[in-house]
Amino acid sequence: MGQDFEIKINDKLLNVRLLKEEGNIIHINVDGRKYEVDLISFKNGIFSILHKNKSYNVELIEGETNKKFIVNTLHKSYDVEIVDAESRYLASRNQSKELTGNNIISSPMPGRIVRVPVVEGQEVVAGQTVIVVSAMKMESEYKSPKNGFVRHIHVKEGDVVTGHQSLVTIE
Repeated sequence: MGQDFEIKINDKLLNVRLLKEEGNIIHINVDGRKYEVDLISFKNGIFSILHKNKSYNVELIEGETNKKFIVNTLHKSYDVEIVDAESRYLASRNQSKELTGNNIISSPMPGRIVRVPVVEGQEVVAGQTVIVVSAMKMESEYKSPKNGFVRHIHVKEGDVVTGHQSLVTIE
């Protein structure tokens, strides 16, 4: 079989090679390490993975494109991207653009606003939590991508939000 691709998980790039499939059993090589997993797909993007007698349940939610996903486990959420020639080209083009104007923090999936620890006009620093969203029984903190000011808060605590809905604008 020998299918090769790269996957970016948060900011870490992994080289993945699909070695073979035997029913639910998948043999893969990830950055030189071999894994054998039993993968079962349920409806709505829910997967059960068995590896070395340990069970992992994950939820896969399609992101902005068909190559970007949010992967939720019991305790963590990951941004995952399948990296190919097209996405490399787009990344190189976008890298040359400077960040100007507004940065809008949006929800990658439906959820409920748990906490908004900032107010409009407040100065924030890169990495500071500006909103907390509960989705899939997990709370996710969304942080400011840069130093700036909270220009607008689009939601309030208790609001139910949809995927890709604007939450906070930082300028």
